[in-house]
Amino acid sequence: MQEHGNLIHLKTLLVDDDEFYRSALKTAFSEKKYYMQTAASEEEGLKALEAENFDIIIINFDLPGMSSLEFLKKVMGSYPHVITILISAFRDEETISRTFEIGVDDFLQKPFSLKTLFATLAVHIRKLDNLKD
Repeated sequence: MQEHGNLIHLKTLLVDDDEFYRSALKTAFSEKKYYMQTAASEEEGLKALEAENFDIIIINFDLPGMSSLEFLKKVMGSYPHVITILISAFRDEETISRTFEIGVDDFLQKPFSLKTLFATLAVHIRKLDNLKD
């Protein structure tokens, strides 16, 4: 098994308006030969989803425009097996509760380490692999 599940075989979309996070995570994924595309807004994220299929979507909660939870509901309705991770600098229990109610796979509070992100993804990738077996 790969260090982080089968991440090397999966496509990840990161939607975050923070250029630092987009750049840092894209670089970290690239260094490990993992595929990641980034988008600065929900609108860009939807366009990316129209162009190609993704296995993992990591999205920042607090983005201008469409609600991140609405974006995720829409995506999860069309792509039920996509792994969804919501990230946020704020830990609001009500938001976290709503996140899990709609079926988001996980929540990570910023700042988080790459080790934490990759470990979280590995858990969900194993679950996805088990569904495919």
